[in-house]
Amino acid sequence: MVPVYICTGFLDSGKTTLIKDTLMKQEWIEDGRTLLLTCEEGEEEYSQEYLKENNMVLIRIEEFSQLTLPFFKNCERMYRPEQIIIEYNGMWSFEDLLSLRFPRNWELEGIYSTVDGQTLDMYMRNMRNLLMDQLKESSLIVINRCPDSLNRANFRRSLKIQNPGAQLIFEDLNGNIIPHSAEDLPYDVSGETIAIEDEDFGVWFVDAVEHPEFYDHKIIEFKAQTIQPNQLPDNVFVPVRQIMTCCADDVGLYGYPCKMREIIPIEKMQWVKIKARVLYPEIPDDPEVQPALF
Repeated sequence: MVPVYICTGFLDSGKTTLIKDTLMKQEWIEDGRTLLLTCEEGEEEYSQEYLKENNMVLIRIEEFSQLTLPFFKNCERMYRPEQIIIEYNGMWSFEDLLSLRFPRNWELEGIYSTVDGQTLDMYMRNMRNLLMDQLKESSLIVINRCPDSLNRANFRRSLKIQNPGAQLIFEDLNGNIIPHSAEDLPYDVSGETIAIEDEDFGVWFVDAVEHPEFYDHKIIEFKAQTIQPNQLPDNVFVPVRQIMTCCADDVGLYGYPCKMREIIPIEKMQWVKIKARVLYPEIPDDPEVQPALF
């Protein structure tokens, strides 16, 4: 099989840098020819020297309509690539890209995205749907050029609710990775009890999976509504709140199961105050174990 890697993001968000400095240096990149399909021209370019050194063939794509099965098959006959990288145009529909037909021996192996932290707030306010369209299938999202004023916790919540499985990396203006810390959170996790305000529930819901060290065996307090799925025991319910995943029209109910000490009648969507201990099941080799409340 010939692996296909896709890099998404708006113009000048750092896609070319990600390909050159990160993707092409991974151990899974095979020796041999790499076919690079670039769908836009940004500030960073691929020099002829770089392409020669890395055995890469670059083809510029001017229109989405060029990306057809006959075109891909012709590329395979001409270049016999070991892998294909598509540097995608951030203004083109990502759904259209996923609907393309590739040759039978081509297989999508990874989707990676870049976001300019200096313009992220503007895109979230004015082009949220288009931005999230580029990010919702990504396995890795790099938010680069982050100013000190960037509210990383809010952006982490918005991106991770849309794409829970994505790995998020924040980089500062000098290109250094910003380590995630308790200071990124809008609430205090230093004490035995953690109080979650209504507007911060989404942040906690995401961070509880990513960073169990902040919450394991801690007492959590928040307000939520109740649901009790039929498949759960009578003494277990799920306290949920609405979280916006993409836009105002795309809102869902999210929460973690809560076990009661004794069976109490639960009315559907009843507002309650939750005070429970957060515990994590021991599941080997699972980096993202969801917590339960007791």
